[in-house]
Amino acid sequence: MKNFTKYSKGYFLPPEMIFDWVTKEYPEKAPVWCSVDLRDGNQSLITPMSLDEKIEFYKTLVRIGFKEIEVGFPAASETEYALLRTLIEDNLIPDDVTVQVLTQAREHIIKKTFEALDGAKNAIVHVYNSTSVAQREQVFRMSKDEIKKIATDGAKLLLELTQQAGANYRFEYSPESFSGTEPDYALDVCNAVLDVWEPVIDRKPIINIPVTVEMSLPHIYAAQVAYINKYLKFRDKVVLSLHPHNDRGCGVADCELGLLAGADRIEGTLFGNGERTGNVDIVTLAMNMFALGVDPKLDFSDMPSLVEMYERLTRMTVHDRQPYAGALVFTAFSGSHQDAIAKGMHWRDEKNPDRWTVPYLPIDPHDVGREYDGDVIRINSQSGKGGVGYIMEQNYGIEMPKKMREDFGYRVKAVSDQKHKELLPDEIYQIFRDEYVNVETPYKLIEFHLRKEPGGARVGSVEMEVDGERVTYMARGNGRLDAVSNALQRNLGLIYSNLTYNEHALEIGQSADAIAYISITSYDGNVFWGAGKDTDIITASLHALFSAVNRMVSASK
Repeated sequence: MKNFTKYSKGYFLPPEMIFDWVTKEYPEKAPVWCSVDLRDGNQSLITPMSLDEKIEFYKTLVRIGFKEIEVGFPAASETEYALLRTLIEDNLIPDDVTVQVLTQAREHIIKKTFEALDGAKNAIVHVYNSTSVAQREQVFRMSKDEIKKIATDGAKLLLELTQQAGANYRFEYSPESFSGTEPDYALDVCNAVLDVWEPVIDRKPIINIPVTVEMSLPHIYAAQVAYINKYLKFRDKVVLSLHPHNDRGCGVADCELGLLAGADRIEGTLFGNGERTGNVDIVTLAMNMFALGVDPKLDFSDMPSLVEMYERLTRMTVHDRQPYAGALVFTAFSGSHQDAIAKGMHWRDEKNPDRWTVPYLPIDPHDVGREYDGDVIRINSQSGKGGVGYIMEQNYGIEMPKKMREDFGYRVKAVSDQKHKELLPDEIYQIFRDEYVNVETPYKLIEFHLRKEPGGARVGSVEMEVDGERVTYMARGNGRLDAVSNALQRNLGLIYSNLTYNEHALEIGQSADAIAYISITSYDGNVFWGAGKDTDIITASLHALFSAVNRMVSASK
């Protein structure tokens, strides 16, 4: 690309670079969360939400646990005005929830906002004006002092109208476009606003530091936040808030480092909806805390339902790879990953540890309402024996021997590769049944009669069909399986060795069966597996022997 030379950094370093926060590992408690889905998120939608849709979304935010919710810009449109009035008049604001409204620092807009707030018990009035160099020079063509006066005039009007209303509203101020503003100038404006409001401990105002357009690496933003945090007036009586957008894809990192640098509060949206590349994703932020053992104070235990609501009301989609929420974020197709996950899950069953440490799964999918079956291990041509074996065990109770899992895994991969698609559990099970279980061609077991002689040998007869013709052969061996195997080899001219045998009880649906697995090695060194299923374990083992023999014979043709 040739045009990179026309770009230069649009941000400003603070006068003092403060990095004492870098020694902290992670935020040790949840910030105050403020959802801006109904305002910042809604204004970015191709089709904004209707009043009814906004109310449904709002109720979901309350249910999840948000205590501060920005419900709109009441002076901007009738729908946003109507939403606030509906919430107030229909008594939809719980006592522990504070609604937030946005207004520019302009007199007529502020007055319209206060009209909409009439009757609200708990509210935050969020006033802002833009302070960046680009906005001062290109949009407003005003000096620093003139821009600061817009902020302080707005702050004074909020104070006056609140007193006139006899209300107890809290205030918030944002130096919009902070990311392109000199930090010391932004600090000066914020402190001037706080001088107007004269904060008190039981009614803390909010100073919100927005990344209106992301311009720097996250550590630079954190250093700016640390500078504001250190030199902000009335700091113990002020809530320091962050509002990052995601233009560089670093919104989550901006917030996490900003919290380490001293911030108390985060404004963002579910799944990062917002203008351009979006706002910071509160779901990812909160779940990142959860994965570090910190209570995020938000409930995402039913993530599938939350995704469904969000997609239906916003007409947006949650990407399949969206952290924690995407359809594929817990899914492993890779054979080595599947094998590690399957072994990790077995280890948990054996050890019952109190910490989650399963390879490749940063959190337990159950904690966000996802299932192991169909979510964690899915099978395609990239999958391996571990994943296929896990699917068979978890869904159908089939615990194949290790070498058989490998043989079956190759068979499943070949089918997936041929069909160019993922195979669902029922399809995988059908391959197993068709390929290995009770295979009856060219030799079919009909019945057997074996008795035990004084010396311990088993002697009797085995009846079968050979290419559709019923025959009976004499059988003798050290056990039932050995006796029938000897009869097959002696009468049918079969040559094989190294017979191995495994079995276990099997419960599928209402029936209780036994399943047996047998491998044999042909004269040319190839191993063939068979499985047998029956209510009687002896019969199941003979079906497994016939299956292995039939597969060997079919392969030689």
